[in-house]
Formats: sequence, C-alpha cells, structure tokens
Amino acid sequence: MKAIGLARYLPISNPESLIDVELDKPAPAGRDLLVKIEAIAVNPVDTKVRAPKDKTEEAPRVLGWDAAGVVEAIGPDVTLFKVGDPVYYAGSITRQGANSEFHLVDERIVGAKPKTLDFSHAAALPLTTITAWEALFERLGVSAEGADAGKSVLIIGGAGGVGSIGIQLAKKVAKLEVIATASRPESAQWAKDLGADHIVNHFEDIPKQLKAAGFEQVDYVLIFNDTDRHFPAAAEVIKPQGGVCTIVENAKPVAVELLKAKSAAFHWEFMFTRAMFGTPDMIEQHKLLSEVARLIDAGTLTTTLGRDLGRINAANLREAHRLLEEGRSIGKLVLTGF
Repeated sequence: MKAIGLARYLPISNPESLIDVELDKPAPAGRDLLVKIEAIAVNPVDTKVRAPKDKTEEAPRVLGWDAAGVVEAIGPDVTLFKVGDPVYYAGSITRQGANSEFHLVDERIVGAKPKTLDFSHAAALPLTTITAWEALFERLGVSAEGADAGKSVLIIGGAGGVGSIGIQLAKKVAKLEVIATASRPESAQWAKDLGADHIVNHFEDIPKQLKAAGFEQVDYVLIFNDTDRHFPAAAEVIKPQGGVCTIVENAKPVAVELLKAKSAAFHWEFMFTRAMFGTPDMIEQHKLLSEVARLIDAGTLTTTLGRDLGRINAANLREAHRLLEEGRSIGKLVLTGF
C-alpha cells in the first residue's frame, strides 16, 4: 500500500523529511478496524514528532493522527462497527499513523463519520475536537448541557485547529460568553464567524484588553497556544476558584503558585492519554465523536477545514508541515485521496 513515512528526522525543507513509500497492508486483530483512508488532516503534533533529531528508523515511520475513511475489515472482537461503515478518528500516537492507504485503529476511539460531511471536511475534526471537548467538559468540568450558560471563557489561540472547534463548543454547546484571541484581521473574522463574542490580540496586553471589553476576570481559560508566554496572563485574569487548562507543553517551569491565592485549578489536556495508557474509559472518545457527529448533522457545529492541499502524497504533506511550522494557518489543513 502507498504511505508517506520518514526514516530520518529532518527539517521540512529537506525533500527526504517525508517520503513516499510502499508498505504491507496490515491485518486487523482484537478490537481493531482496518480503515481505507479517504482524507487526512495535519496537526502540530505531526511537526513536533517529525522535528529534527539525531535518530533514524529501521523501517519507515508513518505519522498522521486525523483521518476519515471506510471500514475495510474488522478484528474478531469488534462490536461497534461493520465493514463498509464510514468513520472518522484521531488514532493513537503509540501506533503507526494514518498517512497511508490503509490504517489500523482501535474501535473504541473511532466515531461514525457525520452524514452531512464529506471525508475531507470530516477529517479536519477528530484530534482537535477530542482535545477541545476533553479540555472544556472533562478537565474544566464545564457543563455540556448548558448549566454554566453565561459564564466566560478566554480561548488563547482562537483561529487555530483546536481554537476553531473550541469556540464552537464553548458558545454553541456550553452557552458561554467567549473571548478568543487572534492577531490578524482574517483570523479575528474567522473566530467571530465561529461564534466568538469578543476578540483580543494575544501579542498585546491581554488583561488590559479584557478590562477594556468589560471583563475584570473570566471563569475559565483555555490555552491553545504557547503556555510559557500566556500562563502569567491566564493566572492574572482567572476568577477565584476558576480553572485554567492548557494543551501546549512548556519549555520552562509553569508558575502554578500564581493560582494559589485564588484556589484556581490548573489542568493538562492530552487527547492521546486514553489510547496511550489503555485506560478503562477509552470508549469515551467513541461516544464523544459520535455526539459531535450528531451535533454536526443537526447544524449546531461546523467543520473547521481551512484549506485542502490536494492529494495525499509526500510533496503535499511536506507543504502542510511547512505551513503549520510557519504558524499562520487558519483552521485545519487537509489532504484528500491517494
């Protein structure tokens, strides 16, 4: 089968950083689905895993943790899906990724593809949606039934992949008042179109801008960009007994003592945790994706596809990595078909 892999960890400008390869078609066992891949999306985790380092792979390593496709075959213990079902999912970082014609994934972290979306628009959603959902509803404990309606949330990194769906979940599902950060007119408009009530610039003084918008403090803060840079501002603006959640690893110690006087909570969100550790509640991601598909089909949520870069091949995938590393992408980058 066709796939895009790597043998060495190189700068994306090097044509050997991601290469077209031929691999054996895998066979499903246990609760695995074998999925025929129709579309993939690219995330910052792909670029971080591929980042230059002094290491080589004996066999090609395949990246990619966002996919939509059709179930080709099932393992003997599968109960949630059957051959021919259209699905979407993010997969597990501990296994080969989905940048290949066929891919194995545990059914417990897979959802039925939204009926109203094609494969490209569906592939834009899983990883970022799981991340934003878990951060908002599981880590911060916000009600997904609207019981916290009217409370405020600051979303740092509003126009990125996670921010794009995070804004929608916070506004359209949780019924919160959403302040999102964006630094350019086009990214600010994107965030507003998705439901943000207010926009502030993350390159300027965030607490000062919030006060100008009428917010002395906010109930929740979601950091979807640069924890090191933005944690001090988050600690300053969070309400007493509020909560801060970040998805971005830090380069230096996080000054969590800034939260002590407010008895404010600090959370990490890593959407691969359940699959990585085989937690007993892995199936919650199947349930989550199924509920999001329902919300998509009901018109409550919309896809976050920003740009389709064409066919799934090494050249187009290298371009997607380059654009992500540039740090100015709006929404999700998708590739469709081999």
